[in-house]
Amino acid sequence: MTDATPAAPAVKLDLVVLDAPDIRGLADFYAAILGWQIVDESDDWITVRDPAAPGSTGIALQSAPDFVPPTWPDNAVPQQLHLDLDVPDLDAAERDVLAAGARATGLPAESGSDFRVYLDPAGHPFCLCRV
Repeated sequence: MTDATPAAPAVKLDLVVLDAPDIRGLADFYAAILGWQIVDESDDWITVRDPAAPGSTGIALQSAPDFVPPTWPDNAVPQQLHLDLDVPDLDAAERDVLAAGARATGLPAESGSDFRVYLDPAGHPFCLCRV
């Protein structure tokens, strides 16, 4: 009989890296809405991670003084990526992200959707998704 336990993957996602002109402001935004902490900081790079899950995937902010935010849903400047953040209560999470500095896009336009789209303070799109 063979061991059915799969081998550990050789590759693990460590960070999602976002460019921004104000990396401290964006790090503070993601730390606030996710309940994470800044764990590494230099003039051009800040890493934010979940303090309750050492070694888990985090978000890094990389200095990009000439950053041009996406114009999504217009594709003149494509979004390139977006984050999906799972939440149990869309209305409560919306209040929190707006208070932290997000901007609502009003999308999707139909009511009753299981997700809502926002822009972080640098203009990167992200979704709150009801779980």
